[in-house]
Amino acid sequence: MKNYSATNLAYYSSTILSLIVFILLSVFDLLHYQRIVWIEKIIITPLVFITSFIFLRYFIFKFIYDRIRLIYKSIHTKKEQGTKAKEKFNAKLDLINQVDKDVSKWAEEKSREIENLRKMSMYRKEFVGNVSHELKTPIFNLQGYALTLLEGGLEDKLIKWKYMQKIEKNINRMISIVNDLEAISKLESDELNLNIIKFDPEELINEIIESVEERALNKKIKISIIKHYDKLKSVFADRHFISQALMNIVVNAINYGNKKGLISIELFDMDKHLLIEVTDNGIGIPEEELPRVFERFYRVDKSHSSNTGGTGLGLAIVKHIIEAHNQKINIRSTVGVGTTVGFTLKTD
Repeated sequence: MKNYSATNLAYYSSTILSLIVFILLSVFDLLHYQRIVWIEKIIITPLVFITSFIFLRYFIFKFIYDRIRLIYKSIHTKKEQGTKAKEKFNAKLDLINQVDKDVSKWAEEKSREIENLRKMSMYRKEFVGNVSHELKTPIFNLQGYALTLLEGGLEDKLIKWKYMQKIEKNINRMISIVNDLEAISKLESDELNLNIIKFDPEELINEIIESVEERALNKKIKISIIKHYDKLKSVFADRHFISQALMNIVVNAINYGNKKGLISIELFDMDKHLLIEVTDNGIGIPEEELPRVFERFYRVDKSHSSNTGGTGLGLAIVKHIIEAHNQKINIRSTVGVGTTVGFTLKTD
């Protein structure tokens, strides 16, 4: 935007007024209302310009700029409140131009705030809907099993035992959902206090494989570790949270892997980092769905996911944990071939 100072405004206004006067004098002359010679036009027009310029400049400064200056000083003081490096108010600024810049900046900030609020509103709406949907299934199942037992099922030992097991399974599912919700809430509010220590990633991976052994055996899935280095590598990270992240990835690979399938956990030496990749030969993920797999509750195959018992928060938790370590996570997949989820960790 051009610099419209009080002098410039007075100059442009006086020029326009002088031109109007000159044109009017010429029109009067042409219509013979009054014979005006050129010398009179040349004298009158500059006089009009000088007089109007002095008057307008004084008027703009005295009655407009002074008031704008007071208003802008108040705006400036308010704007600088709470800022560390406070900028001193400069009364010699081109206030109109400065006000224009500040208003434009304010409008942009408010537009961003409105857009963020809109996104947050949509997120809250989607989040509540997803939580409601996730909790609805185990709650309705519990209600059905409890009613069956109350209506006579308790008398039948076989039914009683079977339904009590189902009740326990659904309670555990609800506990899992609540725990994951609590975990992601802490992660998203930056309440994660990392305990960075040096540990052996191979030892951690073996522990995880042992803990999911029964789950893998049920689907006859074989899990293997492949090291792409000779020397023992240690990493610096929070062992507990990395264990949680890796567990979520491996469980996902089992849930969406094929029966009698394979899962490989590969370790790559990346100089100052260690890359850990978990690959399955399962159903895979369509390319257009990949950008959304780390979203909360997002599931590619809703019908298949409902049978896996997952909460839909696993990969979202993984992403937050890895990013809290200032490391990178990535995913690649091909439908019908399998999926690879990888992340880096800092090494010694």
